[in-house]
Amino acid sequence: MLRIHFTAEDLVRVRVARVPDPLAETVLSLPVLQDGGPGGVAFAGWRERTRGGLRAAMRPLFELAPAGVGEYVPEVFGHAATGTLADSLDHTWSLPRLQWTADLDAVVRQRPRAPRWIHALHHGDPEWGSVVRRALSAYHAVAVAPYWAQIAATAHTDRTRRALALADTGVEGLLAGLHPEVRWTAPVLHVPCEADADLPLAGRGLLLVPTFFWPKPLALTDNAAPDRPLVLRYPVARDLSDYGQVWAPSAPSRPDGALGALLGSTRARVLRAAEAPASTAELSRRTGTSPATASHHATVLRTAGLLTSDRYGNGVRHVLTPLGRALLSDNS
Repeated sequence: MLRIHFTAEDLVRVRVARVPDPLAETVLSLPVLQDGGPGGVAFAGWRERTRGGLRAAMRPLFELAPAGVGEYVPEVFGHAATGTLADSLDHTWSLPRLQWTADLDAVVRQRPRAPRWIHALHHGDPEWGSVVRRALSAYHAVAVAPYWAQIAATAHTDRTRRALALADTGVEGLLAGLHPEVRWTAPVLHVPCEADADLPLAGRGLLLVPTFFWPKPLALTDNAAPDRPLVLRYPVARDLSDYGQVWAPSAPSRPDGALGALLGSTRARVLRAAEAPASTAELSRRTGTSPATASHHATVLRTAGLLTSDRYGNGVRHVLTPLGRALLSDNS
């Protein structure tokens, strides 16, 4: 059991992320794909479809994050909280070398027989860095991207529910109702963990991040920077119906009912795909359209006041406006 100790300052610094992080979800899905145990029947159809799309270039990922919930998944891939896989990868590779070293220490301690290339990766080997980045991007396109709009919608619904709980019961009520396996006994949050440990937050606060692919609460503890909030991931799907809505074969291309009649089916899909901030390329992947088509529809939606588009690095980042989010909520 991990016991997370709060101060009064920590309680006012509890936040809930808008959506899961695409890189963390990609990495966390790897053990679930390899092992039929985690998540059980909820992931059965997803496993079958995803395994059919695997390629030889993705093979190193199964050594990076091996089967089984009890195995150590490198935490260095779980610190980002961005809207796109590309942004999360950039964030990860820009982490201070100290965090990569701390993560390697955890790998050595918990997986003493980990392949040597994982050591080279953590030491900054550029060749292995390129191999892993390409493999993660290719795997994400098969295993996560086709379902991302629906995952984001599930997270949005959960976040709204928790915001109402916060308004009704305060932050302690929010923590108490986080997950059946998480227990709040003021001022300590008890989280299932392989080790038995106490972790004082000491004023840095807590970031609650929804996770769709990991079936249990998961705290980043081994190499978390002491000046950043502790990240605690909690499963966002509550029952089989939540999973079913995401895995439904028609989900990635659904016409969105009344919303499709209002905007047109493709434009409605682009709007829904932007529930999590996205680049034009990401909108294209999420909706199965060409980048030019995604860009055209994003321009129309922006003109209508449903999206904003801002420069972000070398690209453009599309974000729903309050009007766009309200329109989606009314048609959920």
